[in-house]
Amino acid sequence: MEKTSWLNQGSGRMFMRDMLLQVSKAGYQAVRPLIFRQSAQSAHEKVLNLLTLTDQLPQPIIRLMGSIAFKNAPVTVGGVRLPHPFILAAGFVKGMGFETEQDALRAVRNGTNIMPGWRTMPNLVGTVEFGSFTRNPRMGNSGTVMWRDADSRSTQNRVGLKNPGAVAAAAFLYQNRQHLPKTFGINIAPSPGVDDPADVIESMGAFLSRGVKPSWFTLNLSCPNTEDDPGSRQTETLTRELCQAVTDYLKDIPLWVKISPDLSDEQLNILMSVFHEFSIQAVVSTNTLAQPTPDDDTLQAGVGGGILYPHALRTVATLAKIKHEQNYPIDIIACGGVQDPMSYEAYARHGVEAFQYWSALIYRGPLAAALILNEIHKGDHESIT
Repeated sequence: MEKTSWLNQGSGRMFMRDMLLQVSKAGYQAVRPLIFRQSAQSAHEKVLNLLTLTDQLPQPIIRLMGSIAFKNAPVTVGGVRLPHPFILAAGFVKGMGFETEQDALRAVRNGTNIMPGWRTMPNLVGTVEFGSFTRNPRMGNSGTVMWRDADSRSTQNRVGLKNPGAVAAAAFLYQNRQHLPKTFGINIAPSPGVDDPADVIESMGAFLSRGVKPSWFTLNLSCPNTEDDPGSRQTETLTRELCQAVTDYLKDIPLWVKISPDLSDEQLNILMSVFHEFSIQAVVSTNTLAQPTPDDDTLQAGVGGGILYPHALRTVATLAKIKHEQNYPIDIIACGGVQDPMSYEAYARHGVEAFQYWSALIYRGPLAAALILNEIHKGDHESIT
């Protein structure tokens, strides 16, 4: 009798998941044309305003939706136990920009939500990587900084590392520590133009000194959305200096590193050797692809989603080959155009077990990751709309 009851509960949960995801999919397909009538930047700003409000609401309903939507599929990657294979990539929950650290800290003291989505998104989608954060606040780039290309299901941005700075972000998360998720990551980017490892150490220390201990830190060597050259950070010398300094400092917290697409095979070989030398637990492949903006071909902005996908997949394939040949115990986390079962499984064929996503939210809605997992479970590989 107990067994029958358990089976009924399991089948009931599957039914609820299917219903919720069908409603979510149909509802987003209905409203997406309205959203896409707005510019990508305007739509994104409205989403952040909405998240600012939902972060203040009681979370049981949002948490219940998330728990129903996602199939229980735990994986251990990069030294971290994840509830399912999807991680909302850095760049979505990163916070406001400020001119000075004093301004940012004043906003925290005044009760301003300087990181819209910090509470809602983990409850809704599971694991989130907050950031990227730099040592000091950044206002980011001015003017139009976000675009979308619906035909290729791509996004593009040159936000320019807009963020409240590590100290204010840490103060904000500490202030709200009772509501932090069990599992989350923090993405740290070196300050543009600064090559001193102390810059990154101070950023990480801002969180740890306040008792905000993430499940992992990601060292972002690859942000293309500033005037800084991310390629210069991915040389053997500078990568070794940064990895050595950070691993010596962190000790018991897993360190992941995020790299650029389209690095040469030789450069990837060198980087993997350095990562192995300093026991980096995972490499996130990849960040966005630098291309001219739609408005000005003299400016570069990072492309994600469908256009990035073949570049990121090619990088993952090369990393997997190096890992196999050298027997490196480094996990590879895919990031770039994971929007359906086909892209998911293309990465999985190279041994990938965890996936970061961002553009999927734009083209498939807030429960995009749950939809993909459910489609894989049901063997539904039809092209998405």
